[in-house]
Amino acid sequence: MNYVLGIDLGTSGVKCLLISEEGNILGSASKSYKPDFGQNGYVEQDPSVWWENTKAAIKDIIARYPDARGKVMALSCSGQMHSSVFLDKDGNVIRKAILWNDTRTTSQTKEIYEMAGGLESVLGMVYNKALEGFTLPKILWLRENEPLNFKKVSKVIMPKDYINYMLTGNIKTEVSDAAGTLLFDVKNSRWSSEMLEKMSLNKDILPEVLQSTDVVGLVSDDISDELGLAKDAKVIAGGADNSCAAVGNGVISKGQAVLSVGTSGTAIGYLDGINGKVTGDVHLFNYSMPDSLYAMGCMLCAGEALNWLKRTFFADNSFDELNALADASPAGSDGIIFLPYLFGERCPYSDANARGVFFGISGGTEKGDMIRAVMEGVAFGLKDLFTLVTDFVDVNEVYITGGGAKSKVWGQIIADVVNRELKVLNIEEGPSFGAALIALVGAGMCPDFETAKGKSVKVIKTIKPGENVLKYDSIHKLYKELYTANKEAFKKLQEI
Repeated sequence: MNYVLGIDLGTSGVKCLLISEEGNILGSASKSYKPDFGQNGYVEQDPSVWWENTKAAIKDIIARYPDARGKVMALSCSGQMHSSVFLDKDGNVIRKAILWNDTRTTSQTKEIYEMAGGLESVLGMVYNKALEGFTLPKILWLRENEPLNFKKVSKVIMPKDYINYMLTGNIKTEVSDAAGTLLFDVKNSRWSSEMLEKMSLNKDILPEVLQSTDVVGLVSDDISDELGLAKDAKVIAGGADNSCAAVGNGVISKGQAVLSVGTSGTAIGYLDGINGKVTGDVHLFNYSMPDSLYAMGCMLCAGEALNWLKRTFFADNSFDELNALADASPAGSDGIIFLPYLFGERCPYSDANARGVFFGISGGTEKGDMIRAVMEGVAFGLKDLFTLVTDFVDVNEVYITGGGAKSKVWGQIIADVVNRELKVLNIEEGPSFGAALIALVGAGMCPDFETAKGKSVKVIKTIKPGENVLKYDSIHKLYKELYTANKEAFKKLQEI
């Protein structure tokens, strides 16, 4: 029997998933690490940390499943989007990578609009707004603030591309990560020569772009021996974390979408082309499925809102106890509405000043009301994202993953708020599983994604909208009014 590895290279750790060619998940190994947080919103990581921990995770999983030693025929990486790795002409790392959640580039984001000729011009070239998290502002920051380092730059790649490079010696990327740079013509699936020209950047600093299922190269003999992989194991290009997560959660054809309640929250829908008006309110990225795109809305705080509430006010309670308290509170949380903007917001409001709010607290407010209000607030945010996605995607099948799928009460709240049937899958591995499916298809061990999905993915339950749909629809309207009413106050608060 042969095997593949799906690797998820995240901000706080790497996870390595081993699956057989029949699609059976055998196990996983993880290694944790921390970003380097600096002043003024700086967040960086040394790429060597990713590499050493990825190797350690692979060694661990092979050690636990010795039958797989020498029989891992392919691997594929999912990686954090947007983060920038700067390489010199010899392929050496010039400085620490600047991560997706680094916020030092506000001035560069403004410069992009000035240099490109405004929002409409940017959208016309790369189909997405300029945000601090994207790669292009980081490149401009390096040029302006570290000119000696910028002069050394030969290539700019993303984190998972660095792992692929270390495995094979080949410097390449693929469409789903390229789409998050703000230098990629998403509609035509190529680097935007127009954007590069307006930014006065040389195309040579960008790597060759592959499809997610293309082969980057073969694992070198030394690395194969060290890690216990098959000789000539194929390294498949892989994908951006959100793209791989959607693949792993069953979104492989037209009409499918997934709602995810992780630390952040996302709504992702499969696209076969850009047909609607591009406003920048929803991300439009190339997908890990061949010749396809996805529309994505992202809220910065979802599951983390409940984590924050627990550690701040309910540290002695389990999540099961929090769920029970929330379940005992009526729909609408006895008059409380929670705005989940603990870290600002990306969609539907690009507003770094936005902050969390509990609205409607009274002398009769109880613990369960506060907990349920947080769940409902996140659900309202997901509805906003889903509405943006459905402007581009005619959705007829919706999956749900993350905390909202695991919690009976939260899952029901989300189904009622979004007013859709939500399908829960047996797979909880997300990006690493999606990467593994990409490896199976890319290595030719599985003919297509439909077959790969059918090997192991099953719907274990369906959450249907219940009796609170109309009530939540009314509360959602007020939820949106609360942001509008407080927008200027949020700004003034940050100025103070």
